[in-house]
Amino acid sequence: MSLAPRAVLVHRRTEYQELIERHGTRGQAEFFLRTRGRELREVEQRHHGAESALASVAAAVPSDWRRARVERADLPRFLFAPDDVVVVVGQDGLVANAAKYLAGQPVLGIDAEPGRNPGVLVRHRERDAARLLRAAVSPGAETRLDPRTMVEALADDGQRLLALNEVYLGQPGHQTARYRLEADGAVESQASSGVLVGTGTGATGWCRSAWLERGSPLALPAPTGDELAWFVREAWPSPTTDTSRVHGVLAEGRRLSLTVESDRLVAFGDGIEADALELTWGQVVTVGVSQTRLHLLT
Repeated sequence: MSLAPRAVLVHRRTEYQELIERHGTRGQAEFFLRTRGRELREVEQRHHGAESALASVAAAVPSDWRRARVERADLPRFLFAPDDVVVVVGQDGLVANAAKYLAGQPVLGIDAEPGRNPGVLVRHRERDAARLLRAAVSPGAETRLDPRTMVEALADDGQRLLALNEVYLGQPGHQTARYRLEADGAVESQASSGVLVGTGTGATGWCRSAWLERGSPLALPAPTGDELAWFVREAWPSPTTDTSRVHGVLAEGRRLSLTVESDRLVAFGDGIEADALELTWGQVVTVGVSQTRLHLLT
């Protein structure tokens, strides 16, 4: 007998909850904000709105389904099952945070604060949750999924990292990173602020910032395209390092390779520095299009 589907609700702590945890009481948090020209009322209202959205979505889960809830900080320790339906209630970035821990499960993005988020990944409202949850497991559900390309970093010791937006490789303290970069058969030693490798979804974020700042002629990839764009940040020329290869596009099957020439580099995805690959002198890490896709419910 097959089990009923499981809805996994992904959420994050609100700014209000973080303030109360940091200062101990509501009164202390209110005093702290007032000394900085802010009012707790605004933060508290947003907290209640987010909690209301989460409760509304939880109530929309069919009564015969199994259910679980996971906070963003616990994602690295949470075990997703292959038949889960993942419901992200929050911001666009929370979808990216969850995506790296998934393996093809359908993802429903619910915007907890309409008007504050672009709504690129959290496309739906809480009132639509019940209908969309049923649609996610109904016949032909695959036709309702938007497959988003992801980027993958592989180290030569078996470490693996997935990201929806981009992978950053560089010094953990954002100091000068030294490495040997290989792309399209050409090799160059570089010293820089690190390397970004991003997807079409990430082309609206950090990678786009690098693209605009450089005035790059590259065409940024589409969210579902099998390409990645890469950028070297602030490459520095010296007698032993060069700056001739600072951006490019990786088609599916092509990989960017970095050989570490620093005591320590890291690779992390989507801004989550706490979940990073640790790389030491002489190690090789390659970055390319992942076979894993984020399956976003349209």
